[in-house]
Amino acid sequence: MEKCDATMKLLRRKIDRFLEQWKADANHKPLIVRGARQIGKTESIRQFARTHYANVVEINFVFQKQYKQIFSDGYEVDQIIKNISLIDPSITFPDGTLFFFDEIQDCPDCATALKSFRLDGRYDVICSGSLMGLYYKQIESNSVGYKQDYEMHSMDFEEFLWAKGYNETLTADLLQHMIEVKPLSETQMKVLMDIFKDYMIVGGMPEVVSTYIRQGNFSGTLELQRQLLLDYEEDITKYAKEGIERARILSVFRHISVFLAKNNKKFQVSKIATGARNREYIGSVEWLANAGIINPCYCMEIPELPLKGNYNPAQYKIYFKDTGLLIASLDEESQEDLRGNRNFGTYKGAIYENIVGDMLVKAGYGLYYYRNEKSTLEMDFFIRDARTLIPVEVKSQDSSTKSLVKLIESERYPDIHYGIKLGYRNIGFNGQFYTFPYFLTFLFKPFLRERGNANQ
Repeated sequence: MEKCDATMKLLRRKIDRFLEQWKADANHKPLIVRGARQIGKTESIRQFARTHYANVVEINFVFQKQYKQIFSDGYEVDQIIKNISLIDPSITFPDGTLFFFDEIQDCPDCATALKSFRLDGRYDVICSGSLMGLYYKQIESNSVGYKQDYEMHSMDFEEFLWAKGYNETLTADLLQHMIEVKPLSETQMKVLMDIFKDYMIVGGMPEVVSTYIRQGNFSGTLELQRQLLLDYEEDITKYAKEGIERARILSVFRHISVFLAKNNKKFQVSKIATGARNREYIGSVEWLANAGIINPCYCMEIPELPLKGNYNPAQYKIYFKDTGLLIASLDEESQEDLRGNRNFGTYKGAIYENIVGDMLVKAGYGLYYYRNEKSTLEMDFFIRDARTLIPVEVKSQDSSTKSLVKLIESERYPDIHYGIKLGYRNIGFNGQFYTFPYFLTFLFKPFLRERGNANQ
């Protein structure tokens, strides 16, 4: 497995390539980069700005509150520039300048001004905002048609591999193994699984990853993760508008790991507060999902296509957006077991489910599961290719796959032709389902695309 020089660029991100493509497009629009807090939005944009623009105007609406008033006289670009100059006359605005407006959730008027910047055409604009508190319905006009949105996540497994020093050669090799259904070597399995276990513990938050890479161990990472959890709670208190709503959101957030520890992992509102009703908390779950903190996984009514139109919004599991934060939320004894003994099979398999769910979301999938009323048939996740519904089973132990086989063989589920089983297993196919090691989840999209092309 070929490595590159990890010291040249410690935390390379996928947004780097996107930003270059955005700038290269002659018709690019003002860009809003959205995502949860502390996932690396600001640093990625700054790095891009430093290397691609001769002049950059950066304004942070949280730390530089005086700049919120630059839109008070209207949204025309010349008026905005005039007001910026009044606050700081040393700032210059040559054509081709990049305006970087950071933390726009604290200044909704900024998003309204993007239409004017687009029509003016002299300047490029990139905005960054935490999904927490970034609600377009609070904005007078959100410049529909005059902006582009990009949602950023914490680091996925491929980015983690880059941070460890690997490059695209490894990714291409792994994908080719999947396409050819060619098992990995013993060395490949061991090395990559060890890296993957570190990724589960560390997660993808850039500061945590950077600390882990720099030190070569987990020292200090747990403290950083726990502080992030506290920061999320603080932001919930800040951005949730009403006291009742705030209390419900916090209650949901604090109970995620509680329900993941149970066998069926279904989030049950009735058990988090006396007399609580699901309809009262659906908004809280949506709020946390929109804030980029959780990945809700909805129960399908029937295992058939389409996915988006075939689920029950009142039945769901909740996974942390970052598995490192799930592990950080556990008790001290679990921490010692996981970090010391790497016993990831404990906790009712929730850690493996959480990491697979997060990898699927970062690959562009929505999360759906199935469990019938008698609990005789259940499946962890479903994804799809162009024509087929694909059940994905996540195994923390090498146990049987009764539900997976039943879904594939039964004539009751005509949309299902094959499945995927994830575990500590090598690449294979038995005629009914593929087996893959967990760490290959990030390659499902290109694998299914290549598989579909080959079967046409």
